[in-house]
Amino acid sequence: MQINNIEIPKSELNLPKTIKLFDTTLRDGEQAPGVALTVDEKIQIAQKLDNLGVNTIEYGFPAVSEGERNAAKQINDLGLNANICGLARVLKNDIDALLDCDLSYVHTFIGTSPLHREYKLKISKEEVLDKAISAVEYAKDHGITVEFSAEDSTRTEEDFLLEVYKAIESAGADVINVPDTVGVLVPTTTRKLINILMDNLKLPISVHFHNDFGLAVANSLVAIESGASQAHVTVNGIGERGGNASLEELAVTLKVAYGMDLDIDTTQLYNVSDFVSKITGIKMPPNKPIVGENAFAHESGIHVHGILQNAATYEPISPEIVGHSRKIALGKHTGANSLRAKLDEYNIKMDEDQFCTVYDQVKDLGDKGKCLTDADLKAIAVTVLGKTKEEAVKLVGLSVSSGSGKTVSPTATVKLNINGEEKETSSIGVGPVDAALNAIQNLVKGTTNIELEEYNIEAITGGTDALAEVFVITSDEEGNKATGRATREDVIMASVDAVLNSINKILMIKEAK
Repeated sequence: MQINNIEIPKSELNLPKTIKLFDTTLRDGEQAPGVALTVDEKIQIAQKLDNLGVNTIEYGFPAVSEGERNAAKQINDLGLNANICGLARVLKNDIDALLDCDLSYVHTFIGTSPLHREYKLKISKEEVLDKAISAVEYAKDHGITVEFSAEDSTRTEEDFLLEVYKAIESAGADVINVPDTVGVLVPTTTRKLINILMDNLKLPISVHFHNDFGLAVANSLVAIESGASQAHVTVNGIGERGGNASLEELAVTLKVAYGMDLDIDTTQLYNVSDFVSKITGIKMPPNKPIVGENAFAHESGIHVHGILQNAATYEPISPEIVGHSRKIALGKHTGANSLRAKLDEYNIKMDEDQFCTVYDQVKDLGDKGKCLTDADLKAIAVTVLGKTKEEAVKLVGLSVSSGSGKTVSPTATVKLNINGEEKETSSIGVGPVDAALNAIQNLVKGTTNIELEEYNIEAITGGTDALAEVFVITSDEEGNKATGRATREDVIMASVDAVLNSINKILMIKEAK
């Protein structure tokens, strides 16, 4: 078998014919700190998971509250294609709560490790066995599917773990689940453990791996390579502490790298990820694989050049496979090719001088730590296109000081080059922008008398480093009017540039007359 063009001997793999995905977003995912889902939210997520194609949805824990039981009944009544499973301790009351909800699939568990036996349960090995067997037999007597977990199995003595699993196999369980409860497995130990279980048990093996060391997906893949036929996952990998194996990462890797058909509609993954993120309030880091905002974003000029020729040069999969989209980010690493591609995308045409002006501004902003959005670029491009070719009035220098109270007034000192002659003056105003514009009006009086008729400012994107886009309309004593526009990271500079832009247009109008 080939995985990513590397030949793997069949003797090294024991891949099952089919893989099932058991989604526990609504149970283990909800156990993430700060997450509490309403019944309606659980229903919406369950419907999306079912449309996605997961095999089983673990909706919650019926015994813990009336709300959980209501959610179980309502989700069960939806008639979804996926199995609807509830969690239960190895207690008759827990299983009865599940049966009262008319669920036909139970995931029951008990801690088996020395830590759990001694400190949490305070019972002996024999008592653990008795409780596990009794619960499985009771559930099977009621005709439901039983998946059994030896909680903290990966820190349980090997001989006792086998004893427990063999006993519940004899009791009639349908699936054996192996929880790495605190995420201590590494791929080597995962392979060894699953191989041992495969050699000694007949039931299908499922795995439930936590991500405390960032290895949940890797360990799940190794478990599947070793014969495990089901993996527990959560959307975005949410869950207790470091979370669980990520649904989107595991599903796409199995499809792309292993060529396995999971009946998962991967084109819905980004949408489901975004929905769950909004519902739970857990934002995804931009570099989150598969569904992060930067998963298919490119800034480096070298990379973008390759992407424009053939996307596969710097993308392992097409973003459309997971319902995502490609983004060309703009910053200090941006190359001319990527900038041209962006401008073409928005059908913005400009000559070489104008392009160079935009390119220089993008680079300058990038050097200041700014990553430009598409809206930023559009604003910059429109500003450059609106500038006059010949500027009779140019800014040479600007200094402003703000003020507070009655004793200190905001002041601006402006130096302009007007038709080749430099002039400088200072003015006060109600604020630094007003002071700067007053100084400009005073300096150009000998050339043209202007009045500011309209002034609008907008922050293009959020954040304190957002670019400011300023739009003005000015008029002169002859009734000539002109608009001016500027986009800068500095509000005062953007305002000055916009006004000078409009003044130069008025002077062009007067000259044309």
